[in-house]
Amino acid sequence: MSIKVEYISKVYGKQFALDNVSFEVQTGEIVGFLGPNGAGKSTMMKVLTCFIPPTTGKAFVNGFDVMEQSIDVRRSVGYLPENNPLYLDMYVKEYLEFIAGLHKMKNIKSHVNEMIAVTGLELEQHKQIGALSKGYRQRVGLAQALIHDPEVLILDEPTTGLDPNQLEEIRTLIKKVGQSKTVLLSTHIMQEVEILCSRVIIVNKGKIVTNKTTSTLQKGDDKRMLILVEFDRLADLKKIQEISGVESVKLLKENSYAIITKPDQDIRPSLFKFAVAHGLSIIEMQREEKKLEDVFKELTK
Repeated sequence: MSIKVEYISKVYGKQFALDNVSFEVQTGEIVGFLGPNGAGKSTMMKVLTCFIPPTTGKAFVNGFDVMEQSIDVRRSVGYLPENNPLYLDMYVKEYLEFIAGLHKMKNIKSHVNEMIAVTGLELEQHKQIGALSKGYRQRVGLAQALIHDPEVLILDEPTTGLDPNQLEEIRTLIKKVGQSKTVLLSTHIMQEVEILCSRVIIVNKGKIVTNKTTSTLQKGDDKRMLILVEFDRLADLKKIQEISGVESVKLLKENSYAIITKPDQDIRPSLFKFAVAHGLSIIEMQREEKKLEDVFKELTK
């Protein structure tokens, strides 16, 4: 595995920023690392990138111990911190050449030109970083994180300040990178997590409160379904309730109903039969999955 965290705690005075945290991330996974402000997300990322040491526990990145082999960890990690520290007086291309030089890369100019193209910085490459918009500064931050072709990418709020077009481009880039690399992604944008992440780790007050696949969280643990159905005219509420597998039914508006099923019951075939038997036409029917935002709120209240 590319990231392995074993019982990590980080204590400031008497306050636990991280409290006995353990998890693993495999190569090719894009994992969302979520939590409210102050939950310990950035602290965990700083431990994994060797910016701060843990108080107790062990962490390994690409097989290297963050305490014993910190130089090897830094070589194999691309990191975009939340505040994206950049040298504002440097020009974009100059800065990326400087970063590539720090990594002692060969063919620096070709690597820089490739990264400028990948992150969409062609028109901005000869500008000073201080003159760029926040969105383009984020692109520069991503470019410096990717330029040395790291095995592990750790991104803390990577899409902050991007417009909708830039959001789509950067998300596409992260998804492409995630096919061959390990990506640990922190964000407050739940839609972004649903689009990008195969798995979600949620921390609250320094502890992991869930570590599950995105689809599992959206389906919920109780295995009930919420079915939204609209008929061409009003149906008998009591008769819908009598359909096998229906737990409850509610009229939403006009001819639309919200039906909650019993656990492990898919009543959609039965709804079609019900409509035919009662001379109804189904205008629309969909299975509504739980929103990740709702799950997040439930777990971090």
